[in-house]
Amino acid sequence: MTYYVTMTDKFMSGWGYASGKTNKMIVECATYDQAAQIARAARNRSEMRRVNIRQTRPYYGSHILASWKSFDDLHGSWKEA
Repeated sequence: MTYYVTMTDKFMSGWGYASGKTNKMIVECATYDQAAQIARAARNRSEMRRVNIRQTRPYYGSHILASWKSFDDLHGSWKEA
């Protein structure tokens, strides 16, 4: 089963490609343990808000810039929590 960790990136929202939009980071994980690890790390980061774990693939409207990552794409502090 695939899990998705969704979060609002306050630092990246509102400028660059996200000008006038909210930047959502979505991390696709193969297991719940991976998703829980990413969620813990996100909650420890000051720029991340509204951290959630879900089993359904998220879809957002045009007011959201979605940045997709996989668990294997992330390193460092994302995997230390």
